[in-house]
Amino acid sequence: MEIIIVKDLVMRFGSFTANDRLTFSVAKGEIFGFLGANGAGKTTTMKVLCGLLKPTSGSVVVAGYDVALHPEKVKRNIGYMSQKFSLNDDLTVTENILVYGTIYGLGRAEIGKRTDAMLERLELTQVRKRLVKTLSLGWKQKLAFSVATLHRPSIVFLDEPTSGVDPVTRRRFWELIYEAAENDITVFVTTHYMDEAEYCDRVSIMNRGQIIALDTPQRLKQAHGVESINELFVRMVR
Repeated sequence: MEIIIVKDLVMRFGSFTANDRLTFSVAKGEIFGFLGANGAGKTTTMKVLCGLLKPTSGSVVVAGYDVALHPEKVKRNIGYMSQKFSLNDDLTVTENILVYGTIYGLGRAEIGKRTDAMLERLELTQVRKRLVKTLSLGWKQKLAFSVATLHRPSIVFLDEPTSGVDPVTRRRFWELIYEAAENDITVFVTTHYMDEAEYCDRVSIMNRGQIIALDTPQRLKQAHGVESINELFVRMVR
């Protein structure tokens, strides 16, 4: 089942074309890597998919809703985590969860139940009353991802979520991604770490507003005769 369907997406800002006839789809429960150098058009595409920008032309359907016609319904069915984590440093862990749970339309009783289960699973119960700014980067990261999926969305968009963290913490974060995918949450992730692209079910590579490669990491490497996605990326976009 395809949960993201993009056909001939064009996004222009004046005379500048950020997305040039993009066509791709993402399956339910898939981990989809969205790669590209700075300025390639990744962020613009994600804003369209999240219902924040209306396409200049083309068709974009996310979680069953046309983003141009029903952006608010799209927003209610997705989660989002940026590289800045989107948490309020001056609130406690449980206060942050309450704020986002309320935004997502959950009742207090349900938020409380999901909070307890989340913190126990993340082994963060002991820090539930601490201010977020006192937590380590790794804990903030795990918390932000879990908050982004608190309302059990169909899709979670991760915008360079592991930027600035150490390799061990990055690996642990990817365990959360695998867990989400096993629960049928589609994960759409951008990253500048090419080793992380190897963890995805499929990856696409953008350059100058267009998708220039899209397949599983293994098939892409075989097709281009390279040992790694990093080698392929450098070869294709330089």
